[in-house]
Amino acid sequence: MNKDVINKNHIDKAHENRETVFLRQAKAEDIDALEQLLNRCYRQAEGWTNEADLIGGIRTTKDELLAVIADPKHYVFIYPKTTTGTRDCEETGELLGCIAVDIKDDADANENVGNKKAYIGMFAVLPELQGRGVGHQILQAAETFAQRHLQSNSQTPDNNFALLTMSILSHRPELLAYYQRRGYQLNGNSMPFPVDGNNGEPKRQDLELLELEKVVND
Repeated sequence: MNKDVINKNHIDKAHENRETVFLRQAKAEDIDALEQLLNRCYRQAEGWTNEADLIGGIRTTKDELLAVIADPKHYVFIYPKTTTGTRDCEETGELLGCIAVDIKDDADANENVGNKKAYIGMFAVLPELQGRGVGHQILQAAETFAQRHLQSNSQTPDNNFALLTMSILSHRPELLAYYQRRGYQLNGNSMPFPVDGNNGEPKRQDLELLELEKVVND
């Protein structure tokens, strides 16, 4: 599969502005726009997906993003804005959305899925576009990419499924409901939100990261 451009045939649905949702893999020159998008969507009180009432400070840094992009098992996809809203036109340098797929190929003896596991993260949609189905299409494209990537590299081809995981903050019932409608369920794993300051400062002591998972089949 060409990882530089995904969902070429998978997504062909226009949103309200008649722009087609399409993704390409992020490059080093996208770092500034990616950092701006993530920090705005997660830490500013805009849109319905932000965490501003739960966490202060920044969501990520340029150095962190560069390290993620350089990781060969970590795929960061962006939805770039173009002059006409179509894939083949000139990009403006702005980003309308992003999502990341982290391939987990550790074969833990306690996990029967082996190397068929991927973590979905860094999911953001420009606040102005939220509620128009853009996020749904971006997530669906990332899931399709992860599923096909895992199954094409599976050591157990007879088990034709893949496990997708993600983490969300506690005290976000509306976000939990959003993912549950898309097939994700709490798996019982959780951890306290880290207080090292690298991903922001929690505004309440009982804040946790809850793990969700979804099994996808071919």
